Amino acid sequence: MRLPGRRIRRWGCIVALLMFAAVCCAAPISSAIGAVTALQAAADDGGIAEGGSAADIPPRMLTAYKKAVQQVGEHVPKCRGMRWPILAGIAKIESNHATGRGIADNGDIRPKIYGVLLNGSGAGGNTTAVADTDGGKWDGTAAGERAVGPFQFLPSTWEGIGQDANGDKRADPHNADDAALGAAVYLCGDGRNLTQSSQLKAAILQYNHSDAYVTNVLGWIDQYMAAAQAPGLGHVSGRAKDVLAAALSQRGVPYSWGGGNVNGASYGICCSPSGKSGVAIKGFDCSGLTTYAYARAGIRLPRTAAAQSGVGRRIPASAGTGGLKAGDLVFYAYAPGFDSTIYHVGIYAGGGQMINAARPGTVIRLDAVSAMSGFAGGARLL
Repeated sequence: MRLPGRRIRRWGCIVALLMFAAVCCAAPISSAIGAVTALQAAADDGGIAEGGSAADIPPRMLTAYKKAVQQVGEHVPKCRGMRWPILAGIAKIESNHATGRGIADNGDIRPKIYGVLLNGSGAGGNTTAVADTDGGKWDGTAAGERAVGPFQFLPSTWEGIGQDANGDKRADPHNADDAALGAAVYLCGDGRNLTQSSQLKAAILQYNHSDAYVTNVLGWIDQYMAAAQAPGLGHVSGRAKDVLAAALSQRGVPYSWGGGNVNGASYGICCSPSGKSGVAIKGFDCSGLTTYAYARAGIRLPRTAAAQSGVGRRIPASAGTGGLKAGDLVFYAYAPGFDSTIYHVGIYAGGGQMINAARPGTVIRLDAVSAMSGFAGGARLL
């Protein structure tokens, strides 16, 4: 179960493109890091249960996810491929990681998280009445059922899979550790291999019988996998390290159309070509992120992606990623070879990856350089 403008400023991420406006970060991603591919790689290299972070996950919730990964083998020994980004992808949709609640050291979440009462009234999208099964023990009402906790389990489901993860002899869906372990057990089933596409999708579909839900969760798993596999900075020094550290520190921060400046994340503007407004979103667009990161190294960039391509030494697209060094700007154009058509910019992190504020509806993350269309080379300022 799930829980239920200002005018565009001239400094916004907009540039003239031939006979129409090309907008920074507006083009779709063609092939973001795939959840299944990333999970397979994690399994091959020993896993990522202890690594990674994401700025939109409260630290105590992230601890609960990682702890569940460590414990799930005791309950489902045949389960393979469970990683914290899978749990994070579910919890992001179900409760936004219990954001806004207090989380005690023992994992108890207060105030408790309750879904809508499933009485068939239509409120909150429910159309089917579900009879009470717990007398209000978990959901606080005997008038019917409602989903509970950060993973939004129905009490009847929880009674079958609930686990005590924090050692207090009580399996409580309102406890972060217990709920995360219960979710891991539920997703693992009788022993799924979650590195396999069909089995990962089946696990998510079991959680919520909606193809749209599966797609949404997989998208979040993609983003958290990228965060978990963040590159180290041991191979980088000097100002390039400052730039990368600043950009990487913003992973998980929302994309905001027109957002970001030399001081950090900011509320954006209205509106993107798809009608997405950044007015109520504090974050970055692509060139806002590069502006901020380079300011940490004492370099002031122009505000738009196309203008940023005119700073520093240009690296031609023909050089490929082999011509890039960590800290370089990476550009994308509607018509590669014509810098006036550049619509997007990222920061090269090495290993074929870039730190990317991709488009409305995403968060800052690591993507493959090939994830955006129209690679137009880079620029070296450091």
